[in-house]
Amino acid sequence: MLESAFHGTKKYWLWMGFLSLWSLVALIIFIYQLKNGLHVTGLGRDNPWGLYISQLTFMVGVAASAVMVVLPYYLHDYKAFGTITILGEFVAIPSVIIAMLFVAVDMGRPDRILNIILHPTPNSPMFWDMLSVSGYMILNIIISFKTLHLRRNDLAPPKWLKIIIIVSIPWAISIHTITAFLYSGLAARPFWLSAIMAPRFLASAFACGPALLILIIFVLQKVSKIKIEKIVTEKLSEIVCYAIITCTFFLLLEFFTIFYSNVPHHMHPFQYLLFGLDGKSGAVVYAWSSIVFTILAMIILVIPRFRKNKLWLTIACFLTILGLWIDKGLNMISVGFVPNPMNVVVEYSTKWTEILLTIGLYAFGALIFSALCKIYLNYFNEIRH
Repeated sequence: MLESAFHGTKKYWLWMGFLSLWSLVALIIFIYQLKNGLHVTGLGRDNPWGLYISQLTFMVGVAASAVMVVLPYYLHDYKAFGTITILGEFVAIPSVIIAMLFVAVDMGRPDRILNIILHPTPNSPMFWDMLSVSGYMILNIIISFKTLHLRRNDLAPPKWLKIIIIVSIPWAISIHTITAFLYSGLAARPFWLSAIMAPRFLASAFACGPALLILIIFVLQKVSKIKIEKIVTEKLSEIVCYAIITCTFFLLLEFFTIFYSNVPHHMHPFQYLLFGLDGKSGAVVYAWSSIVFTILAMIILVIPRFRKNKLWLTIACFLTILGLWIDKGLNMISVGFVPNPMNVVVEYSTKWTEILLTIGLYAFGALIFSALCKIYLNYFNEIRH
């Protein structure tokens, strides 16, 4: 099964070589950062989290979204999703891997991650986040490869596999819920101190994940002979539509609660995000870009004629991912530290080291996913012949 990832066309190896090169760049930048310290990044005392941790937040959501194809197929016997359940789980595996890698590169001393294992502290959300994320990755590896093996050999799934699949569904919800608790549990940060943080994270995950899966399906159909029924992308687009509406509704609830209550220290981060504060407005362009992208995507997805058109659906999926990446990623993290405890606005700005390392880690994730896609496509080629 794994050997198929090491056989491919010239284009396949050029693509893998390109991704490998960027992965090497990430390794070099990481060694440089490890040697010189985090001062080579835009992180500092007032902004200890930035681009790296924002990618953790986003990618954990992408990984959790696999449940949106697993749940209909395994619990509700929705046969149309049978062709993409393994693909959804294959998306989750590299998503979890690079999410954990972003945590490692964010730490000045990555070896201290071992302290979570060597000195477990069950009262810490980080301890449970590590268990849930790593456990979810193991579950997806077992489910996807075992299911692929059974389908290739036309065998019925054993009872233990069905149990693991059922366990993986609430587990997927838990990984993003616990990630949200890392932020909403910080009482000193009013921007994150919200009971609706976890639902917002899940809603955005259930929009971004299926949107990414739709784009992946379109790319695979372009570069291979795989046939996936149109009903699959149509149903996925409906999931994205409902999820992005829910996500927008939750955000509006936040706006009403914050601005109607008129509590200054809760309003300041939102004022900085939307309009600027104390003459500083670094996040405003990103915030309004996110709002515009999300609204445009929602309009396209709500109208059936546009949603069922491949070109418009592709545009909507790109806008959904980009809009929610900005909102849930960069803005969610950086604005949480504004203003600082002294009520001073210290803006966060990324440096070239962070940008190159982030691109390189995404390339590494794409490298893993490309190899998994090769295995996936090889399976369907065997069925066709």
